[in-house]
This record gives sequence, C-alpha cells and structure tokens, in this order.
Amino acid sequence: MTFTQTNDPNIREHVQAFQSLPVDEQLALFWFVYKEMGKSVTPAAPGASTVSDEVAEGLFNQIKELSHDEQLQFQRDLINNVDNQYSRMYGSMSDTTKLLFWYRLAQGMENATIVPMPSDYKLSSQSQDLLNKIKQIEFEQQINIFRDYVSPMGAEPKAGAEV
Repeated sequence: MTFTQTNDPNIREHVQAFQSLPVDEQLALFWFVYKEMGKSVTPAAPGASTVSDEVAEGLFNQIKELSHDEQLQFQRDLINNVDNQYSRMYGSMSDTTKLLFWYRLAQGMENATIVPMPSDYKLSSQSQDLLNKIKQIEFEQQINIFRDYVSPMGAEPKAGAEV
C-alpha cells in the first residue's frame, strides 16, 4: 500500500514545519525522531513488502560504500532535490520504500556504517518544539507525516538511456 501526500491540514502543517528548517537541521530532527520513536517503526515499515525492502536495501548498500562526507552530501542532496544517479534511484521508489530507506539510514547511523550524528549535537529550539509536537500525535499520523516528508525528496527518475 502506497500512501500519497495527505490533505490533512495538521499533517501538512507538520511537514511544512519540517521542510522549513535548514537542511542539516532537518537531518538532525529526523535522526532524533528515529532515536525517540524508531523502535515503534518496525523494520518492515507499515505496508512495506519484500520487494520494497530489497529496493531500499539495494540503495542503502550503495550509499554505505561512500565516504562519510559523501553519505552526508547524499542526504543533503535528497532534501534539496539535487539531480544525480542516487537521488534518481531514490525518486523512483514508492513512498513506503522511501520511508523504509530512511529507516535503514538511521540504523546505519546507529552502528556508524553511515555517517553518525555527533554525540553532542543539540536540536535548535524550533526543531525541539516540532519533535515534541510530533511525539504527541498518534502513531498512524506520525507515519503519515514522515511519509509525506520523505516523499518529495530526491529527483525524478529518467528514461532508460538518460540514467
């Protein structure tokens, strides 16, 4: 099951607040979301299939081979919709697979396969406020927020020869 961008004004408000943050702050907030709530988002994200898992794992395996600086740049490029090979691969994924991919990235950050979050990093007050608001929302709404947040990232896939 693929979820599309919702018309729920509450969800849209949270997604827009997320997107209004500077790129590195968005990455940090998404990390803190994973740390605080990641255990409830199972590795098999709601609606994920074996195919989704394989697709997310395939891109993850390519990204983990990059240097930590390149991994961080890749994450920034996704948020900034930079058009490159990896962001087009991401852009071709379903919303559920994108959410699963970010879950894999967070797991990789936790075990330092992916560039880890500095241990002394503190969220800005704006990001902390948003995190606190998200924590008060029911689980299904949280998933919709995260799905709508990751959905527009990346670049549009190109036709075969253009890849």
